[in-house]
Order: sequence, then C-alpha cells, then structure tokens
Amino acid sequence: MKVGVPAESGRGEFRVALVPDVVRKLSGAGVDVVVQHGAGTGADIPDAAYAEAGAAVSSARGEVWQAEVVAKVRPPTEDEIASLRAGSILVGLLAPLSEPDTVRALAAAGVTAFALEAVPRITRAQSMDALSSQATVAGYRAVLVAATELGRFFPMLTTAAGTVAPAKVLILGAGVAGLQAIATARRLGAVVSAFDVRAAVKEQVESLGARFLELELGADGEGEGGYAQELDEEGRRRQQEALSEAIASFDAVITTALVPGRPAPLLIPAAAVGGMRTGSVIVDLAADAGGNCELSEPGRTIDADGVTIAAPLDLPSAMAEHASQLYSRNIAAFIELLVDAGQLRLSFDDEILAAACITHNGEIVHEGAAEAAARPVS
Repeated sequence: MKVGVPAESGRGEFRVALVPDVVRKLSGAGVDVVVQHGAGTGADIPDAAYAEAGAAVSSARGEVWQAEVVAKVRPPTEDEIASLRAGSILVGLLAPLSEPDTVRALAAAGVTAFALEAVPRITRAQSMDALSSQATVAGYRAVLVAATELGRFFPMLTTAAGTVAPAKVLILGAGVAGLQAIATARRLGAVVSAFDVRAAVKEQVESLGARFLELELGADGEGEGGYAQELDEEGRRRQQEALSEAIASFDAVITTALVPGRPAPLLIPAAAVGGMRTGSVIVDLAADAGGNCELSEPGRTIDADGVTIAAPLDLPSAMAEHASQLYSRNIAAFIELLVDAGQLRLSFDDEILAAACITHNGEIVHEGAAEAAARPVS
C-alpha cells in the first residue's frame, strides 16, 4: 500500500500530515510513503529527514495524489479533489458538517473519504482523536497570545518596588482546549476561573487548580458523547446575562466553546465587552466557527474601545512542529486499521472505519454529512 503526503495548500497552514518518525514506523510495517517536495517545510522538517525515514520524496505533485491513500490536514480544494483517482482513500480533518461542497465533490469523484472528526469517542479510538490533539495545542497557544496582548504580568511578583497582583483569567469552555488553557494559565501564575455549560466538568476544572464559575442556566448542556450541546433560547439569554456580569472583573478571557456542526455559541455580546476594563484581553478560539464574542473578527486582532480581541484562525498551525507530531500519530493509528501485512484492507465491519467514513462508492454515507449536503445553498 502506498500513502501520499501532499504539501498543504491552505493559506497559513504549516502542518504536515505525517512526520519522519511516523513514516519510519509505517515503512517498517510494509507501507510505502511518498511525500511531496517541501511538504514539511512549514513544520521545520526538511525533505532529507523524510528520505532518511524511508519515504520517497517527489516533486511530481501527481505522484502523491495518485497514491492509494492520501493523508491531509485540511479539507482538499477543488483542484486537489480532481487530482485524486477514483477509488482512492482520503484521510484528514475534512469538516464534513460545515464543508458540504467538499463532501459532494469527494462523492462525485468516487473517493472514499474518512474524516478524523467523525472518529467515535471510544477507548480504542483515543489514539486517533485528532480534534483533541489539536485542541491541546490551541489551548496552550491561546494563553500565550493572551499573555502577550495583556499589558501586565500573569503571576504575582514581589519585588523591592512592591508587590504586583496576579492576573485574573477566565476560560469559557472546559473541553480539551479549555482544560489545557487552564493548566497553562496556572503554570504562568494567573488566578484562573472557568465556566462550562456541562456541570460534570467541574471536578476536572478544580483538579487543575481553577475555580469553577457556576451560573444559573436552568439546564445542563451536556450532549451526546460528552460534547456540549446548544442551549435553548432561554438558556442562551441567561448565559449571556450571567457572563456579561462576570467577565467585567477579569483581565483576560479565553473562549473555547464549540458545538459540533453548528456556529459557535455567542457567549460575549458587544455590551459585555463594553463593561470590561481598559487593557483587558479576549482570545476567541472559536473564530473558525464564527466566534464566541460578538465583536470578534476572524483572523484579526482588534481594539474595541480599549479591549483587545484576538480571533486567530487555525491556531495549532502556529505551533506546526509539535502539532504535526501529534496529528501524525493520529493519522498513523487510523491508517493501521487500513493495512494488513502491507496491503490495503478496507473493512466496514470495524466500527471506527464505519463511523468515520464520509463518502464511499460515489455516495455520501455519513448521516450528518448527508444532511448538511442536502441543505439548500443560502
């Protein structure tokens, strides 16, 4: 079996789907790997490192895209889909619920596409959980962004010139990104609080040394698989009112709240930003899905009457080396399900493959992706 690793074409995307250590492991299992020239450059991985690990490095773009299995980070473009051969397999973060045009094009091209976002949350699939691995990177990096933008120290400092009080940081959303943000802010010495609509995460928040901010919302927001679910209209109103009052006392707020397949919930209305003190910082990690702050401008850092609002896109790519290492292990664990003695083995009796498959034999076979693709274009 041959696995192709193309260079990512998305603007600002520096990650690569496979790193040399993982290539070496796959090569040892009888899998041939061909890497496009320069694919690892953004993650500081030279072509020579891939060659030393046993991969073929090719300047011919078509050779990579014609492999039996193609491993990517971001969803493919229209031109990239046209480069895939019918019957080939594509594995990556394909955004199946929010990129219906891509899903339709993959089906029309006869590609069997597997989205790592759709890997089930079961013990056997933990090593393939790319959402969690990349959220870990994003949560860590978000705190560094906040610390850079905030014009004060994070830790308490006692000096000959007096004592400086520690920064007060609020994390909204206690999923993987939120928990990593809590841990990182604590390591930097901030006083940290966190909020989540799922009451069950309180213990996790407190185990990291943060205070759980409890708000009266009238309902628990835990949905299927442990993910947060969207609140009803009354719940959203209560949440916004309670958070608007609470965030005024914090120096930095980091938002991480996402609902799979839906626009990010609005947590911080414009009025709440107006209530924050001058010099405060908001880092909106949900910018890719529209943002948790009403004033966020995806991809930009702005000043809103003295409050800095950073809404970075694709934040894990800012730490491409380690993000690629983690993602590569996710990809390799998934590819192992497709290989038997070095040969391609595709069995939908495997619950992981069945759940993660988006398109096969010219059809959209994932229920959620099919529903998204069937919606009329607005």
